[in-house]
Amino acid sequence: MTTINVLIADDHAIVREGARQLLAAEADMNVVGVAEHGDEVLTKARSLRPDVLVLDISMPGLSGLELVPLIRRALPATQVIVLSIHQKEAFVQQVLSSGAKGYVLKTAPIEDLISGIRAVFKDEYYLSAKVEAAVIGIYAGNSDPQPLTGSYDSLTEREQLIFRMVVQGKSSKNIAELLCLSPRTVEKHRASALQKLDLRSPLERVKYAIKLGIIDPDDPDF
Repeated sequence: MTTINVLIADDHAIVREGARQLLAAEADMNVVGVAEHGDEVLTKARSLRPDVLVLDISMPGLSGLELVPLIRRALPATQVIVLSIHQKEAFVQQVLSSGAKGYVLKTAPIEDLISGIRAVFKDEYYLSAKVEAAVIGIYAGNSDPQPLTGSYDSLTEREQLIFRMVVQGKSSKNIAELLCLSPRTVEKHRASALQKLDLRSPLERVKYAIKLGIIDPDDPDF
């Protein structure tokens, strides 16, 4: 029997420990570690090299949305399945277009997570049963997802990442430290992204980010 090595990343101890115990009870799964802060996920993933990373979408430091492309670039053999309370299509689009293979709602039965881990381990897409059928047809089928906006899709991957971090309130200095870049490089990508999107004020950026699904106005951390 093939063993699936799993890393769990969630900032809530109850969720983290509950998932660890439930997955450890599965004969084909081995929990190699846990992470509680976004900034430590990449370090632990590089060290432990899990087959599957179970990743909370909302964590302090780097968010799940920011981490997915970084993980996929650094560890292409590690599949990512995201845990989220959000059921909006925009969040699903952002997660899957960033490179994750699975999207499981935190309100779903634990069987969804277990089935999802097994599916993404086999390089298959998996979406929580409660996610709308239309979303499944778009993202798990053969057709390519339609871009939410042409302008955002015109950004480079690095520009998209920095734009998301900017609208989530991170300063250029914070971004530079998190991405191991110089502040000057961050400012260059930031200016390029905002110019392409033609967003001149902070209010315009926030409105655009909400429409895109990058931030949720109902999120207590926003």
